[in-house]
Amino acid sequence: MEFTRFLDCLAADYDRMRTVVGTDADAAVPTCPGWTVADLTRHVGEVYLHKTVAMREGVEPEPWPPKEFAEEEPAALLDRGYTALRAEFATRAPGDAAAGWYTPDQSVGFWIRRMAQETVVHRIDAELATGRPVTPVPDDLAVDGIDELLKVFVSFAVAEWGEYFTEILDGSPGRTFLVRAGDAVWRVRTGPGEFAVTDGAGDGGADVTLSGAPEAVLRRLWNRTGTEDDDGVRVEGAPEAVEELRRCIVVATQ
Repeated sequence: MEFTRFLDCLAADYDRMRTVVGTDADAAVPTCPGWTVADLTRHVGEVYLHKTVAMREGVEPEPWPPKEFAEEEPAALLDRGYTALRAEFATRAPGDAAAGWYTPDQSVGFWIRRMAQETVVHRIDAELATGRPVTPVPDDLAVDGIDELLKVFVSFAVAEWGEYFTEILDGSPGRTFLVRAGDAVWRVRTGPGEFAVTDGAGDGGADVTLSGAPEAVLRRLWNRTGTEDDDGVRVEGAPEAVEELRRCIVVATQ
């Protein structure tokens, strides 16, 4: 995706989220246990401001968030965070250097992509919490979100912080997963200390195949389906293998 496209998606999902969070601040967020809509709103505002500071100062600020943020009304914090984030993006090129936890890509472009994906997931959270219809996720954004989740979150986390995945992967017999989202396909190989992702179906069979429309697959992998009855995703494979993939994603994204 082009960076201008990411920014357009970010704007659209922020606008939708901002409308929704103003309707029921006390509603529980089913996809973020223990959070209310107000907590979700505050979180996104804090994330926006954190990334703004990381770009501006060249280092991710710690500790975070500042104590004074707790005194600010959640929607006002969200508005302030979004305004600051967009202003920072407007002053920089995607290729400019920026601090971040993902060492292979220390650029402003990384945060443009990440904030677009952060916002669409939390926009879905807000809609599920308030009982609003979930606005469709464009196919290109959903496919990119799946790619980011598998490669930037899970594969990178297993390589960098493998100790957190020891309980999940050390007993793995070595499994292959195919994730299909429309025309896009990823092949995932797991095993002790391994979570390797390649584009395309590759050769040979798979222990698990997960397939569906891009939005459905994105929401299933991020556990944003809202219901397990029929989310439009087809899963074929042994339950213990499916669980291995799920647990890796949970650890990498918590």
